[in-house]
Amino acid sequence: MSSLHELAHAKINLYLHVTGRRQADGYHLLDSLAVFAGAADRLDLKTGSGQGGHVALDIKGRFSAGLGSEDCADNLIVRAGTILRELAGEHASRDLPDVEITLHKELPVASGIGGGSADAAAALRLLLGVWKLSLPPARLNAVATRLGADVPVCLEQHAARMEGIGEVLSPAPHLPTCGMMLVNCGQSVSTPQVFKARAPVFTPRATLPAAWATLADMVRDLAAQTNDLQEAACAICPEILTVLEALRAAPGCRLARMSGSGATCFALFDSPEVARAAQAAVQQAGPHWWVWAGDLCRAEAHAGACVSA
Repeated sequence: MSSLHELAHAKINLYLHVTGRRQADGYHLLDSLAVFAGAADRLDLKTGSGQGGHVALDIKGRFSAGLGSEDCADNLIVRAGTILRELAGEHASRDLPDVEITLHKELPVASGIGGGSADAAAALRLLLGVWKLSLPPARLNAVATRLGADVPVCLEQHAARMEGIGEVLSPAPHLPTCGMMLVNCGQSVSTPQVFKARAPVFTPRATLPAAWATLADMVRDLAAQTNDLQEAACAICPEILTVLEALRAAPGCRLARMSGSGATCFALFDSPEVARAAQAAVQQAGPHWWVWAGDLCRAEAHAGACVSA
């Protein structure tokens, strides 16, 4: 029995524009700049003696409640295994080793930071390796998109621009050194509900430079953008406004905004050290909040083990 592990890092939307809507299926079209924080779930995989490519899932960790292992058929990690077995074909899948995956759930659930999508992407990386399957990039992107619109960007865990419904990826501008704080108030926000509640208007695609030399430059350009889902999410969950107020009042905060469809919010700081120094003040404002502070994952790092200070 061999053992492998992958980290599933939090995905943060530095801005999120809803640029349109597809007529064919009603999906909203987006323009967003996604980065990855050091905060992460962890997946441990063990191979067993059985064959058939069955995926058994156990869920542990701070945010495991409500994600019980007794009924995991709809979990994205298990679905990732099901899709890969389908691609391998009935005959070949009989020879795939069975696996046991333990998910250590340390990121808040349904919180706008792509936790479930990052878990699914980490499972794909693990299963492709242990089952020795190789997919062309376009095919792998299609598999990831079947699991969710955020899964493609979570495969590489590198900063990227997301367009289409999330599956159209292009390089992000070069990012300057900075620190980040994440805060979640403990309330889950329904993404479909947020989209339903948002004002039915669209925001143009952002104009971004090829690189930001300084954090001040990046903050200036990001401040000109929006998260088009923030207002609707705050109406559904007013505590998001309290979180944003606490972040903006934190010593050294350069920019604060909600990520994704909420409820997690982020703030940018000059360095990871400055972000950590401000953590106590924010935690005092909301003792029950989940708060993390540190560095971003860097593009040159390995996808499963991003470098974070």
